[in-house]
Amino acid sequence: MTKMKMKRQTLILILIAIGINPDNAKSFQGHGPNLGYAVSSEEIAAWDTSVFPDGEGLPKGEGSAQSGEVLYKSRCIMCHGKNGLGTATGVQLAGAQLDLTSEYPEQTIGSYWPYATTLFDVIRRSMPMTAPGSLSDDEVYALTAYLLFLNNIIDEYEVMDASKLPKVRMPNEGGFINIYKIEETLR
Repeated sequence: MTKMKMKRQTLILILIAIGINPDNAKSFQGHGPNLGYAVSSEEIAAWDTSVFPDGEGLPKGEGSAQSGEVLYKSRCIMCHGKNGLGTATGVQLAGAQLDLTSEYPEQTIGSYWPYATTLFDVIRRSMPMTAPGSLSDDEVYALTAYLLFLNNIIDEYEVMDASKLPKVRMPNEGGFINIYKIEETLR
């Protein structure tokens, strides 16, 4: 399935979820309870920030683990704790000592996540929790680099950008089933 087809299917699901028949979306305008408004192409482009495992969708910019550490201490430590070890209310991001087959597996970035680009996407969309989407692309690259460093995946001097991040191999990359490859095999 192509990425464009995936994006179109996502949009159709959103329309259905909010009660609009995708086949009649244009004719719906001006009818019904007058909730919301017609979305402009610019607004759709601003929301269309998906980053794929191969790096498609990554913006320009760069950041190092060293600059990410400074940001982490000012914007993230209150929820995710010192060195990403978590807090009573915040998710642990690093420091997993047990593998995923142990009785109490720790699903941290380094032990569980299959792609480094997913980390960038999550940070850009939803962090910090108090102001999601407020970080610049350089800040997101820096935080991504720092968290990869905390998980012993890259060294502290490595700079992450759109060309390097997709090349980072995560320890659990092979731990997931790619349903799109299965679909292709079944055709």
